[in-house]
Formats: sequence, structure tokens, C-alpha cells
Amino acid sequence: MIFLVACFASISTALASPYYTDKQLDAFEARVGRIFWVVSVNDRTPAFLSAAAPNASTFRVPPNESFEITELVGRKNKNPYYKVKFASGKEGYILPEAFQEELNLTILTVDPQADEKKKAAAAGEDEKKRLEWIQAQPWSQAVKEAAIQRRPVPGMKTGEVNKILGKPTRVTKIQAPQRFGEEHWFYPDGSVVIFQNGLLIRIEPKEKKD
Repeated sequence: MIFLVACFASISTALASPYYTDKQLDAFEARVGRIFWVVSVNDRTPAFLSAAAPNASTFRVPPNESFEITELVGRKNKNPYYKVKFASGKEGYILPEAFQEELNLTILTVDPQADEKKKAAAAGEDEKKRLEWIQAQPWSQAVKEAAIQRRPVPGMKTGEVNKILGKPTRVTKIQAPQRFGEEHWFYPDGSVVIFQNGLLIRIEPKEKKD
């Protein structure tokens, strides 16, 4: 009996002993304050806990949502959980080992939409400059409104059309003697802008398929 009691006491002590070292806990805490992003892999995103407890309910967030690790809770008793706050304002928890398993899989250290956001920001800045340029021109309000809607009017110069529509994907100069000075600008939407001696004469819209 004494032997069995001693065995159980030894097991209980082992189970109660700290699982993490101070060095490991320091490494966990180094992530506090950093931003991460959730992505979907095979229609799966990482699971987060509603509380810092093993029996807490779990929830998942939509892909591309970011979150910040705001705190390492439970360090004192060496039972750590990351407390996180999502961009939506929702808060949750995740075990460090679960976080590590998902890192670089469904949890990324860089924004997966960074390139798209950068392109969108650049496009927004270009559009702002385009509108400012149009408003600064000595045109009638009707011509300005048309230009804003990307509808240059006949008689405009190539430089003005370039400002209104942007650069074409391809330019063709007609070589036929009877069409000397004619130039075609092709755009991604399929439309063709036609100039004669540097002045816009007409726009041929994209051909409609039957």
C-alpha cells in the first residue's frame, strides 16, 4: 500500500511539473505585438479558442483576416495561451503549439493580399491624378464629364487621350498612302482609338459576339 501511494504521488508530481522552460516561454512571448494573417488551405482555417482553457469552445475566422497577438496569458503557472485580437475586433486564444503547427500553413507572417493592395493603392493614386488633370483643363463642363467617364471627344490630341484613357497596349501606324498619318491605339477592353495626324477622329468599340 505504501509503495502504491508513493507511486501515485510520484506520477502526480510529474504531471504537475512545468511543461515549458523559461527559455521556451520567452520565445513564445517574443511574438506578442506581432501581426499575422489567416489563410485557407483545403477549405480549412486555424481553430481559435473562446477562452484560455482546454475545454473552451472553438471558432474559425474567414480567410485573409489579420490578427495581433496581444498577450501571453498563463505564463505564471506555465500553462500559456496566446490571446489574439482580430481586425474585426473579435478576441480569441490559441495554444502556442497549435499556433506553431499552423504557422506558414494557415497562419502567415505576411499579408497574402499585399501585392493586390499595393496595386489598388497605386491605381487609386493614378486615378486621383487623372481626375485632377481633367479638372484643370480649359474644357467645357460637358467635355470634362465625358473625359471623367473615359470618353474622349473627337479633336483631342494624342497626349490628351493618353491622359484620359491611359497607355494603349499596342499602337499601329497605317502605312497605306491614302491613309497617311492614321494611327490606331488598341486598349485591353477591345476598343480601338483612331487618330489622324495626331488628332482623335473616332473610337471603335469592342466588337460584340453573336
